[in-house]
Amino acid sequence: MFKKFITVTSSLALSVMCLTGCNQTTTTNKKLDKVTIAEVAHSVFYAPQYAAVTKGFFEEEGIEVDIINTSGADKTMSALISGEAQIGLMGPEASIYVYNQGSENYAVNFAQLTKTDGSFIVAREEMPDFTLEDLKGKEMLGGRAGGVPLMTLEYVLKKNGLTIGTNTEAGEVNVRTDVQFGVMAGAFAGGEADFTTAFEPTGTQMEEEKTGYIVASVGELATKAIGEVPYTAYSTTKDFMADNEDLIQRFTNALYKGQQWCKTASSEEIAEAMQPFFNDLSLNDLISVVDRYKSVDAWCETPLFTEESLNNLVDIMEEAGELDKAPVYNDIVNTDFANKAIENAK
Repeated sequence: MFKKFITVTSSLALSVMCLTGCNQTTTTNKKLDKVTIAEVAHSVFYAPQYAAVTKGFFEEEGIEVDIINTSGADKTMSALISGEAQIGLMGPEASIYVYNQGSENYAVNFAQLTKTDGSFIVAREEMPDFTLEDLKGKEMLGGRAGGVPLMTLEYVLKKNGLTIGTNTEAGEVNVRTDVQFGVMAGAFAGGEADFTTAFEPTGTQMEEEKTGYIVASVGELATKAIGEVPYTAYSTTKDFMADNEDLIQRFTNALYKGQQWCKTASSEEIAEAMQPFFNDLSLNDLISVVDRYKSVDAWCETPLFTEESLNNLVDIMEEAGELDKAPVYNDIVNTDFANKAIENAK
């Protein structure tokens, strides 16, 4: 469980990418402030972030961005707390766990990026008439215990009348948590389980390799079951925020520009903006992936993290038995930067 594994001294083996052409200065020779983002996964799900980089919105705000792919919210939080990154992009459940541990320098969420689950249910064969009833008596790879992807999946299954357990002969759905998030696609391709979940572009890559086929959107099902959920948000430590308010504001300004640009851009334009970060995918594949996320209304149009959406996340966590106590909204969420970014853009 995530809350048992957060440490502030972890040494991480992280994949680092320079996402701004490694420019140190703007055209006016003004030095850029370098910010390292630890992202929970490298996914088209985070399109507004990548667009904010390639469209120059971060540079306009005097920021050079590096992204570290940590492959897990626990590792993302560890990178943030240990100072290996200044900003973390992950599910807010991670900040709730740290807050509930009583840490003084806990993570505060200041900008929301996505508002529903970004994963898809993947089957071994094409199933055009798939329904959740097809999961009865089957085994599926669900992700890490305590993580939002697993908790949301299980919430959706329960709300649709399915029983989670290991007795597949009795029709229970065996949702496995013993395979790490980053290797689930490979494990599935190797014969593990009947179904799995995958984010994009992994789902599309599985279809191209004929190792799996997307049959349903967990995000679409989750929105119907509970409404909007703050699936991924940007956070920083309480101390870093207090010492760097101007930097956090400029970061949020750039993100908002990316969100607004994605709101009106075509799927092809968004795909082209992201292609430098997904050069192993064709433009047509990226367009297809963008269409999928557009169809489930995955991206927030503003960085504002509402109390209502946090309450929905708390409901999911309580249903999963992963929450000791509900957090205080104003403690773990700061909306000042989002509100100011929106106001400044008017």
